[in-house]
Amino acid sequence: MTKTRRDFIKGIGTTTAGMALSSCAITGNTGAKGLTEEALAIKPVVSGQDLPEKPDITVGYVPVNDCAPFAIAWKKGFFRKYGLNVTLNREASWATSRDGIIFGRLDAAPVVSGAVTNARIGAEGARHAPLCAAMTIHRHGNAMTMNKAMWDFGLRPWYEYQQQYGDGALEAFGKDFRGYFDNQPPENRVWAVVLSSSIYEYFVRYISAAAGVDPLKEFRIIIVPPPQMVTNVRIGSMQAYMVAEPWNTRAITGNEGIGFTFAQGKEVWLGHPDRLLGVMESFIEKYPKTYRSLVKAMIEACQYCSKVENRQEVAELITDRSFTGAKPKKPGAPIAKFTGPAILGNYNYGGFDGKNRTVKAADTTIFFDIPDNLPKQPGEHSTFLWRSRSIWLMTQAARWGQIHEFPKNADKLAEKGWRTDLYREIATEMGIECPKDDYKVEPPEVFIDKKGFDPSNPVGYLNSFEIRANTPTRFFMS
Repeated sequence: MTKTRRDFIKGIGTTTAGMALSSCAITGNTGAKGLTEEALAIKPVVSGQDLPEKPDITVGYVPVNDCAPFAIAWKKGFFRKYGLNVTLNREASWATSRDGIIFGRLDAAPVVSGAVTNARIGAEGARHAPLCAAMTIHRHGNAMTMNKAMWDFGLRPWYEYQQQYGDGALEAFGKDFRGYFDNQPPENRVWAVVLSSSIYEYFVRYISAAAGVDPLKEFRIIIVPPPQMVTNVRIGSMQAYMVAEPWNTRAITGNEGIGFTFAQGKEVWLGHPDRLLGVMESFIEKYPKTYRSLVKAMIEACQYCSKVENRQEVAELITDRSFTGAKPKKPGAPIAKFTGPAILGNYNYGGFDGKNRTVKAADTTIFFDIPDNLPKQPGEHSTFLWRSRSIWLMTQAARWGQIHEFPKNADKLAEKGWRTDLYREIATEMGIECPKDDYKVEPPEVFIDKKGFDPSNPVGYLNSFEIRANTPTRFFMS
């Protein structure tokens, strides 16, 4: 039988969808349904004039560890506590999570850092829209994975470059990194991230450029949904990727065995915001009480996830097929084998030489309380929004040609997009102290290249980089 072009395209769509679902270990877009007994036992604390205008809302999430506070808010009844009946909707990718908010399919959802800022400035790959960030869901919790061929060439985890070369680590890594790609055909020079115009893409470009490798010339960046990362490395579609956990841990020897962790995002920028709670400006204006209830519920959920005594429970909860579906298939394996390392703080970089590269750290994923090894301001906690970080994201959009120039009204865009003003009010109502300022200087020691960021001089900061674009870049869809 002869197939038409329509049949061919339809077949591709069916195959792609099947691959996505099988890689997630689920059979459909299943969100958490109903209420748990714990949630039903919770008595709402809002009544009368404080009741949400829109108690029934739909909130998205993506199958990565970031969904933990959403899962906890649902299971423990924090949504119910503040008068909300939340339907959790499992999203296929970070693009659908963002666009679900913009087009009104979702009332709120987590978004990758950069999505709000770049929707405001209309960066390449981002729809221009009045998107807002209500709070930070978590900091850290992401990493860069490289394939076995890169290991065999001689590339190693970043911390080992630091141990071996000290101040010359970036130069040594750059030499190995370029050397690998110099020996590859164009189709084998591909790095994947989860969303264009996002902090993951900026980190990939940032570390490459810091090592003297121009990411606009040496390799391509493509966009791939998190659950498809491991499979695409296995079949050779790309050589490296950056994604949130558990999709880096899934890749290492002893699990899928297709790669190793090169670096965690915290090694590029210590303390960086990973995921934000996104809503539309119109949602805040139409439903201010609903908005406040949602933020309060999510703050409490993040506080719960942050407590050491709760982390094992959190790591196990999100293995459910309604959340990440990341349960090990091997009989007798710990249920949180994939989700646990980044949440419990016993992170394994992997490798192919039998060496144990498990590193214990309190800051692997930060949900609320900030560990002592991070610089912090009085009253600072992880869910607080620093508007200065929105400015940093704009410098990177300009650096890589996603906007033609740094916005002259950057402070106004940060003010409208990152709702620190409302967050501070809401947190204060909950008895949570917040920093008094919206902007702060990021010291040199928190960045991999020891280049600090002063939000009062973003253009000077931008111009200090030797490697940057002068024209818009092009993105490649997987």
